[in-house]
Amino acid sequence: MVQRARRLRLHCAPMPQPMPLSLWLTLAFAVALCVSLAVRFWLAARQIRHVATHRQTVPPAFAQQITLGAHQRAADYTIAKTRFGLIELAVGTLALLGWTLLGGLNALNQLLMDALGGGMTQQLALLAAFALIGGAIDLPLTLYQTFVIEQRFGFNKMTLRLWLSDLAKSTVMGALIGLPIAALILWLMGSAGRFWWLWAWGAWMAFNLLLLLIYPTFIAPLFNKFQPLDDESLRSRVTALMQRCGFAAKGLFVMDGSKRSAHANAYFTGFGASKRVVFYDTLLRQLEPTEVEAVLAHELGHFRHRHVLKRMASLFALSFAGFALLGWLSGQVWFYAGLGVTPNLGATLGAPNDALALLLFVLAVPVFTFFIAPALAQLSRQHEFEADAYAIRQTSGASLAQALLKLYKDNASTLTPDPLYVKFYYSHPPASERLARMSA
Repeated sequence: MVQRARRLRLHCAPMPQPMPLSLWLTLAFAVALCVSLAVRFWLAARQIRHVATHRQTVPPAFAQQITLGAHQRAADYTIAKTRFGLIELAVGTLALLGWTLLGGLNALNQLLMDALGGGMTQQLALLAAFALIGGAIDLPLTLYQTFVIEQRFGFNKMTLRLWLSDLAKSTVMGALIGLPIAALILWLMGSAGRFWWLWAWGAWMAFNLLLLLIYPTFIAPLFNKFQPLDDESLRSRVTALMQRCGFAAKGLFVMDGSKRSAHANAYFTGFGASKRVVFYDTLLRQLEPTEVEAVLAHELGHFRHRHVLKRMASLFALSFAGFALLGWLSGQVWFYAGLGVTPNLGATLGAPNDALALLLFVLAVPVFTFFIAPALAQLSRQHEFEADAYAIRQTSGASLAQALLKLYKDNASTLTPDPLYVKFYYSHPPASERLARMSA
């Protein structure tokens, strides 16, 4: 009888319950965040140590072109930016935890639910409030970066008045552009059925293409002045280069980049018939015509090798996968609970979770995708090598090399970055690797 009773008690003992999916998500999120933080801090420490170690000596390959003073300025600028990046990382991590596991987003959602009830107005208010609070958190960091770090190294040309004007314009433009597309996607999430994410993806892609089309003509001029390139000699040289390369642009423009920064650059913008070439006025002041031609040839190399189309195709594919994943996650209660949010249950009529799903997705995905950054950076650096090779075939390799050295010097880009840091973060190869390829 005793043995029988024991067997009965064993038989009736409760079985261990599997861990809820929400807890699995919480653990996965926490582990991924901790690992990514550890890697980021480790890489930053390597970068600071490596640059500081090589601060006292100009690399032999650059000894004839770069002075010790310029080399040390670049080292100090790199170290300052990297250290400040650690502060930004710490603040961003605390904000992320505050929004998710510590319940910040949940509290904000409940507050707006109590004030506005459920529906489109509440959801748009949630998105807007999230953006405004996030902007307020980043505001002191942006001010410090602009008026302390950039100012210290002679790059900042902005006044506080201009900075505030840019902030106001950006906020208004963000609202005018962002709220309508957000409202459209939220409406599709609630009205387009099971495959709403497919329609939302199509709308998002169309919106991005439209933005590329209108940006040069309607948005960029709100912040900068664009004047036609009036240097006839340079215009003829650049036009001949574009004709050789089979590239058609609507115009050649000079942008008053010096109004805000001493950094130099050139870029293509627009889409289809709105394509245009834009030179920073700082670039034209620093480079000789042959060097400007070489820099432009490099940019044309990206088009020749279809890098822009490949990146757009990658964007389409990644966004498709992202919307598909969001379409599935948005219907899972554990997705919300695992990230610190109590979803609006179906019994609460007129209170959808669509805005919550969007925000949680935007917050959580970068934590997990951080680990594919080296592969994306490697692909970008390979594209830069290909564009360099194309520029050398179309213009002068010596001019391109000289232009790159001037840009590295004037932009205070370090010549001695940590190799592992480069593999993780650098979208462009270091100067030593680019020049070595050119001379090979």
